[in-house]
Amino acid sequence: MDLPSFLWLWKIAAWSMGLALVAYCGLAFTGWALFRQNSPQVTLPAWWRSFHIILGLSLLFLVLALLAIGIVGTLGHYGSLGHSPHGVIGLVVVGLTFASGWAALQIRQGKAGARTLHLRINLLLGVAMLGVLFTGWLVVQKYLS
Repeated sequence: MDLPSFLWLWKIAAWSMGLALVAYCGLAFTGWALFRQNSPQVTLPAWWRSFHIILGLSLLFLVLALLAIGIVGTLGHYGSLGHSPHGVIGLVVVGLTFASGWAALQIRQGKAGARTLHLRINLLLGVAMLGVLFTGWLVVQKYLS
């Protein structure tokens, strides 16, 4: 496939990655506020936790969309997978996103240590998202050359 046939796919990937980063930052902000809600000085609206959950589900959907775009784009261009570290880091992001959701369910069930696990997974997820952003930029540069 030539460059113009991939342009629509890149646009979707760019928007999805941008929205995924916005969702991650929104989750960090709303999660921090929910964590602070335990103190008497912080009172959040009733919908705040629901908004945090919606953002989390949105991030999960966006990450899965990016995975699908990566698979379709790589198979369309190369005919096989595994041509850059971007795919591996992308799979790490997908795994950490699902792990974060699983840890969130453990918090909801009142499991001890689940909140700490959720926080640690999300810190790793942030680092992995920066890695996938950087390697994604390198992949785009490779396609353009």
